[in-house]
Amino acid sequence: MKKFMDDNFLLAGEVAQWLYHDVAKAMPIYDYHNHLSAKEIYENRKYDSITQVWLGGDHYKWRILRSNGYDESYATGDKAPYEKFLAFAKTMPYVIGNPMYHWTHLELQRFFNIYETLSEKTAQEIYDKCNAMLQQDEFKVRSLIERSNVKVMCTTDDPKDDLQYHKLLKEENLDFRVLPTFRPDSLVNAEKTFFLPYIDAVRAMGYTMESIADVTKFLEDRINYFHEVGCRLSDHGMDVVMYEFAEAEEVDAIFKKAISGGELSACELAKYKGYIWKFVGQEYAKRGWVMQLHIGALRNNSARMLTKLGPDTGFDSIADSPVAAPLSKLLDALDATDSLPKTILYCLNPADNAVLAAMLGNFQGGGVVGKIQFGSGWWFMDTKNGMINQMRSLADMGLLSRFVGMLTDSRSFLSFPRHEYFRRILCNEIGKLVENGEYPYDKDVLKEIVEGICFNNINNYIAKE
Repeated sequence: MKKFMDDNFLLAGEVAQWLYHDVAKAMPIYDYHNHLSAKEIYENRKYDSITQVWLGGDHYKWRILRSNGYDESYATGDKAPYEKFLAFAKTMPYVIGNPMYHWTHLELQRFFNIYETLSEKTAQEIYDKCNAMLQQDEFKVRSLIERSNVKVMCTTDDPKDDLQYHKLLKEENLDFRVLPTFRPDSLVNAEKTFFLPYIDAVRAMGYTMESIADVTKFLEDRINYFHEVGCRLSDHGMDVVMYEFAEAEEVDAIFKKAISGGELSACELAKYKGYIWKFVGQEYAKRGWVMQLHIGALRNNSARMLTKLGPDTGFDSIADSPVAAPLSKLLDALDATDSLPKTILYCLNPADNAVLAAMLGNFQGGGVVGKIQFGSGWWFMDTKNGMINQMRSLADMGLLSRFVGMLTDSRSFLSFPRHEYFRRILCNEIGKLVENGEYPYDKDVLKEIVEGICFNNINNYIAKE
């Protein structure tokens, strides 16, 4: 029986162990998609307690607390910090097989040098030790980033954002860069309740929003502004992939119907969204940006809890809408005029792994290595099995060696060990191919492949400032 989470955790053979310890472990991190706060980085926030930094905004942890029978006061509610932490500690022994168990203990080990397992028995000791350490300067946000060997991190930002803290951070002499990411979902999703208030907020900035030409003018202006601040990526929460071709005049009528409070049909939504996605895709291509498409979330399933807590509180799941045909139409519409940007496709439904892995090959080329990427296992799929299945699908149908690798998609500055988790799984998968005689034991090539997936591929893929 192996020791729990020892140095060779998840590394089954000698090749895997060499690849991780001698190659992957020391590689820097390019965390190209997360939901971290530029303001907290600039202000170099110090957290009051492990509860605040661990449970304050993590819907993964809230979901397991609910599943273990705790009421909402222990997740998003008003229980005292230690009561929330104790509930999480009591839950932890029952999280067998869930990546949360591994993430939790990796974070305790790497940041706090705590190797005891978290449970009701160890809760008080671990809570006190973590809280004492969090008062030290090395546990301020910037130090957490530097200690994790992060070189670049990309936040997720609304087009209206003034990017004040990103601009201030550019003036700092930091060992890492913080770049914004352009995410215009609130303007794209005309069927959502937040659409009309968003239009009003854009008007409050001084923009006229009466026609589709006004919409594209706003988007172009904000893309230019983001570009000046260092943005080189966009992100789209494409819960349902929709695309139907329509001329500007027809889309203009659809937009006017939407801002007057009219309900749009599925066809009208496909034309409006498709028009916007095509427009911004062309703008991204002009500037060398990367377009990220996160496909397949079924959000806010509990209307009761949405009313009570708002969105992004742990009541989302996996959707099963058709992907292949509408996605192909959108990518082809951009490719037809040679204006398809570098694109990373993520799916939340594992049934779509092969769909996306096969889709990549339709639109590669133009002298760009891995122009169209199959993104890492995302959200419900950044599990051990989810990562393995994503990598195997990519290897089956494309070039795993050109994969741009892992990201945290996190709201916690303690989440960077997820890169270690991914790297161990990656090295084990490649190691098994070598051990099984399916790939030669060529150390130079293997080293190049693993270093590429860990950092070099994404560093080369994203255009520099």
